[in-house]
Amino acid sequence: MGKVIEQSKIEELVNHIKKQNKTIVATNGCFDILHVGHVRYLKKSKSFGDVLIVGLNSDVSVKSIKGPDRPINNEDDRAEILCSLNSVDYVVLFDEKSPKNLLEKIKPNVYTKGADYTLNTLPEADVILKNNGWIEFIDFVEGKSTTKIIDKIK
Repeated sequence: MGKVIEQSKIEELVNHIKKQNKTIVATNGCFDILHVGHVRYLKKSKSFGDVLIVGLNSDVSVKSIKGPDRPINNEDDRAEILCSLNSVDYVVLFDEKSPKNLLEKIKPNVYTKGADYTLNTLPEADVILKNNGWIEFIDFVEGKSTTKIIDKIK
C-alpha cells in the first residue's frame, strides 16, 4: 500500500492502525505551494501521535475555496510532494470544502489545525469531539504563506 490512499480504503487502513494501538493524527489543507510553514506545521502535527494522515483538498475543492486561479500545483503533484515528507504517513484526497466527511471515516485521536481557528470557529470540531478525539492548534510561521509567495511572484 502506498502513501496516497483512496477515500474508499481509508476506514480499512484506520482499523488496521488502531488494532496496533497507534495514535492517529489527522490534519488537512490545500498545501498548494509547499513552504517552510507547511513543513513545520506537518512536523509538529506528527509529534502528537504515531501516524499522520493528511486530508488533501482536491483541485475541485481548492478552486471552490481559493478561486478559479488555484491551485497552482495539481492534486497529484501536491500529493506526491507531501508524501516525500518524513512526517507524512498517508495522504487522502477529498472533494468537499470541509473535511468533515473524511474525518468521520478517520476518527483521529488528534486533529491539528492552524491557530487562526479556535474551537468555536472550527467547523469540523464537533466531528472530532464526538469521536473522543482532541484538537491541537498550531501557530503559523510568521510571514510564510502560499498567498504571499504568489503575490511576490506577481
